Amino acid sequence: MTSFPLISVIIPTYGREDVLQNSLIDVLKQDYPNFEVLVADQTPKHQPEIEAYLEELASAGKIKWFRLKWASLPGARNYAVRRSTGEIILFIDDDVQLHPGFLGSHAKNYLEKPDVGAVAGRVFDRMKLGDSGGKLQIEYLPPQAMDPGIAWYYIDLVHTVKPQQVLSTRGCNMSFRREIFTQYGLRFDERFRGSAVREESDFCLRLRQTGYKIWYDPEAYLVHLGEETGGCHDISMRSLKYQLTFYHNHFLMGLKNLTATQALRLYVRLFDCHVLGRPPCHKSGSPIKILTRGFFYTLGFFKALITVIQSLWNDGQIYTRLDEIG
Repeated sequence: MTSFPLISVIIPTYGREDVLQNSLIDVLKQDYPNFEVLVADQTPKHQPEIEAYLEELASAGKIKWFRLKWASLPGARNYAVRRSTGEIILFIDDDVQLHPGFLGSHAKNYLEKPDVGAVAGRVFDRMKLGDSGGKLQIEYLPPQAMDPGIAWYYIDLVHTVKPQQVLSTRGCNMSFRREIFTQYGLRFDERFRGSAVREESDFCLRLRQTGYKIWYDPEAYLVHLGEETGGCHDISMRSLKYQLTFYHNHFLMGLKNLTATQALRLYVRLFDCHVLGRPPCHKSGSPIKILTRGFFYTLGFFKALITVIQSLWNDGQIYTRLDEIG
């Protein structure tokens, strides 16, 4: 790598307006000298002023703006990766705030650590910091955070303050060496539906099989606004479809990547937290709501099982195939 490797900043977006514009303003103010910006835009129609702003940036060559006719977060990631040219592929969400040295904080890890294949940045998550009052600090994650069966309840990239190896990234702030996609042929699995929860976890578990490490760097931080509307997915978090895809995606990650023992521990913890509502989920203990969540939990398992069986003849990369055919 050169001293300033080219970074491809990829922003998948869906249904966002002013926050998308503000995120782009922050990206374009970066003090890093060598980067490109790709916007994978799944929004059917923008507000006139945002449309004009994006057209202006694209015409000036400041961004590469791709209009997509479908909505899939992993599909949008794959689409943009195929059109990127950077040695480092960096993903951010469409509702973030960045400090000027953000890109440089990601890049230095690849220059200093040849065994690092991915960098997980710190996320000042507005909602989670609000819950803790911003006072909680963790130096090193517990050993459970490296156990694929239960890590998902111990990986805290919001409050952790020391650099260290981690099991997974957060999708709103993560970067990868280009060879992860080219030499090893990894792609985001487009069968992770809805909000695509766990799509980055699935990708990171497969990345670790290459021998590369995932490194957490708290200096590569951003603020994640967590807007209630819009985002990189195609359905509302309050919809029944979201509930089904939420469980489907967790079961699919386990069936694809975990041993039987690890998967069982994940599914037990998933039931305890998200169905029964015990900590750290703190969901309603209403019998009706528990039964409803239990129904979607069960249905999600069988849907994921069908997905895995279908993978014998169909890998589910719908949007990648559409792109290749087109």
